[in-house]
Amino acid sequence: MIKKMGYQWHLRLLMAQKGMFATTDLVPLLAERGVHLSREQVFRLVTQPPQRLSMDTLAALCDILECSPNDLIEVQVVTAPVRKAAGGRGQAVQSAQRTIVRRPSGT
Repeated sequence: MIKKMGYQWHLRLLMAQKGMFATTDLVPLLAERGVHLSREQVFRLVTQPPQRLSMDTLAALCDILECSPNDLIEVQVVTAPVRKAAGGRGQAVQSAQRTIVRRPSGT
């Protein structure tokens, strides 16, 4: 087995819990905290898991959403079985996992 790390990005969910449904809602709030991103950059940040994220942006998001980094980023371990290839080298085989979105109870 190969141990691979993955993560779930919960920015959109946390925004919805705070009543923010438009990605442009974040632009002025980030700017107030010294993080100047374009509308397009904020849209990508909300709709796609970021590959890189500055600590300033992470801290600003946590302040805006009144959460911790653990609330935004859920680290997951994804294991993949190793299958022998014809050449004798191990090759990782990965299967897709379904994402389950759970709504907070009581809302």
